[in-house]
Amino acid sequence: MSNIIHIKTIAQVHKALGLPAPMHPLVSLIQIDEKVTRYDYGDATYVYDFYQIALKSGITGDIAYGRNHYDYDQGSMVFTKPGQAQHYSNTGETEDEQGWVLLFHPDLIRRSGLASQMESYSFFSYDTNEALHVSEREKMILSDLVSQVKEEYSQNIDTHTQRLIVSNIELILNYCTRYYERQFLVRQNHNLDLMERVDGILKQYFESEKVVENGLPTVKYLSETMCMSSCYLSDMMKSATGRNAQQYMQDHLIERIKNALLSTNEQVSQIAYGLGFEYPQHLSKLFKAKTGMTPIEYRKSIN
Repeated sequence: MSNIIHIKTIAQVHKALGLPAPMHPLVSLIQIDEKVTRYDYGDATYVYDFYQIALKSGITGDIAYGRNHYDYDQGSMVFTKPGQAQHYSNTGETEDEQGWVLLFHPDLIRRSGLASQMESYSFFSYDTNEALHVSEREKMILSDLVSQVKEEYSQNIDTHTQRLIVSNIELILNYCTRYYERQFLVRQNHNLDLMERVDGILKQYFESEKVVENGLPTVKYLSETMCMSSCYLSDMMKSATGRNAQQYMQDHLIERIKNALLSTNEQVSQIAYGLGFEYPQHLSKLFKAKTGMTPIEYRKSIN
């Protein structure tokens, strides 16, 4: 098992890379250069106490967190949040490397409206192979915004500094939300293929012993079977179908309940247990919430 290195402050990152002390204790923009890419991370796993937004391209080697690795040669953006474990390997320099990493501590945004919105930026929970691919124009827009962040913390700090830094970070995140939505749309055909896999996985699950042994399938089970993070899968499904993963799975379940009600004479309790519900009343509650009728009322209305 590799050694775990806990990085609590942005100043620790600067010191490790041989950079001057950060001009602001809670935020820093680090340009990707020879000094950064030559740093020997070893075989350790790193855990940071702050957010990172990275735009990198032309770098040999990869970075991993969660279950996956991602090769930065294509040029992409990766987002990590405090507490995520990261492991680096095969790092090295190339002639055309470029990019930057924006670091900001949760304390920077704690008293702002952005703090309560951070959970809505689900891409901070994506795996590295679900990175955002940006065009040259998009790179320019984002790079200009991070330059504005640097410009603010490089000046004499006044009463407006923190608000303007946070506003620019929020703007960066909102642009990235737009670009991810574009990426989902561009990959629409690919996403439809993935939806066929989703339907196949759900069909196989409900027709196997897993439903009796483990109960109802979860978003976590589905995402792991698809080799995706739960957040990315849910966002992809919402882009393709208008429903997130939980909603889609519930609708799939409702259709199975309807089929069982109309094609068999089984009691509602039998149907519930056969579909993995722990208690029959849970089926009835979900069914009424989705259809406006109890299972018995639905059966009678059709018959």
